Amino acid sequence: MATERIIPSPNTLVKYDNPVLVSKHEAKPGPSGEDVGRRSTLTADVKRETEEILNTILPPKEWEEEGQMWRQAVSTTPATRLDVVNLQEQLDMRLQQRQARETGICPVRRELYTQCFDEIIRQVTINCAERGLLLLRVRDEMRMTIEAYQALYCSSVAF
Repeated sequence: MATERIIPSPNTLVKYDNPVLVSKHEAKPGPSGEDVGRRSTLTADVKRETEEILNTILPPKEWEEEGQMWRQAVSTTPATRLDVVNLQEQLDMRLQQRQARETGICPVRRELYTQCFDEIIRQVTINCAERGLLLLRVRDEMRMTIEAYQALYCSSVAF
């Protein structure tokens, strides 16, 4: 993955945070000397849990550049209505730019719709982790079904 750039990749519809330099001794933010309220602790726990779920669903990108290890995780910023509209416009624009076929089997179209669905899963997971995990199951079932159809097609062509 050394070919990836430090600048967030415009090649995916999934929204990522800015890349961070990974060091051997990562500084973990700890509570300051003042008393941290129970509510802020619960909020931090929920945010940490959401980040863990997102990193499981959509693993962070990691690459080495100039001897330094970089990591770029998916964004944990909730989506606005404008983000959803922009996602739709980006999908339509990329379908047209990459000349995806409107009908029939098209790997380009499938790749772009997969990216779009991953971004929707990211957006939903931030607001409701359980819903996001359910969409993850739907995504995985859809992938397995497509793979089964591909295997069936390949075996039928072999005869």
